[in-house]
Amino acid sequence: MKNVMKLPIEYEGITRLLPHRYPFLLVDRVTELEPWKRVIGIKNVTANEPFFQGHFPGNPIMPGVLIVEAMAQVGGVLAFLSGGDAKKAKASRDSIFFMSMDKVKFRKPVVPGDQIVFEVVALRSGSRVWKFAGKALVEHRLVAEAELTATIG
Repeated sequence: MKNVMKLPIEYEGITRLLPHRYPFLLVDRVTELEPWKRVIGIKNVTANEPFFQGHFPGNPIMPGVLIVEAMAQVGGVLAFLSGGDAKKAKASRDSIFFMSMDKVKFRKPVVPGDQIVFEVVALRSGSRVWKFAGKALVEHRLVAEAELTATIG
C-alpha cells in the first residue's frame, strides 16, 4: 500500500491525523513510515514545555507518562496512515485510545534540549485494534520502551 502523505510529515500534517493539540500534541515530525509495519517520529524537548513548571522546579525532567503518550501518538500516525486515506481518517473523527501498556521501562531522564526519536513497530495491526512495540531514544541511547495496545474508534 502506498503512503498517501509525503515524508517528512510536519506539524500541519500530523494535526490532520491526530486529534491532539497544544499542549498535548507531543509529536513534532514523522520522518519514516512503512504502512502496517513501522514508523519513526521526533519530539524536540524545549525548556518552555508547560509540564516543566512542576516536574520538577530546578530539575526539569519530562514525565515518563508523557514519553509513553508521545510514543503512542507516533503509533497513532502509523495506524491512521496504514488505512491509506488520511482524509478519511480525519473525516471520521476517530480517536485512538489506550487499551493497555505493558513492559514499560524508563532508562534515562529526558531533559530540555533533548530530541527524542521514537521507533514504533506494529506487532499486531488491524482495522480497530493495534499492538505496538516502541522505543524512545536520545542520541541513539534508549531512554524508554513499552508495548502499547490501542483501539481506533
